[in-house]
Amino acid sequence: IKAQAVLEDPEASEAEVKAAENALTKALEGLEMKSVEPVKAGDTTAGVKTGDAVSMMYSLLGLAVASLGFYENKKRKRE
Repeated sequence: IKAQAVLEDPEASEAEVKAAENALTKALEGLEMKSVEPVKAGDTTAGVKTGDAVSMMYSLLGLAVASLGFYENKKRKRE
């Protein structure tokens, strides 16, 4: 991020620009490719299960109960 700021600064010195370019080049050289095995037809072990088996009703019910409790607590403090 610092290197990008130096490269975008029109008043940066030549030494600062060179240092920024070297830092970016080093960072790019440090990246490496990872090999990925393709999924074969019929392979069910590579699938990722998405979704949630728990119904949202439990969360909504809990929120409703908490809201009622909060409302009753505020009501008591006013009286």
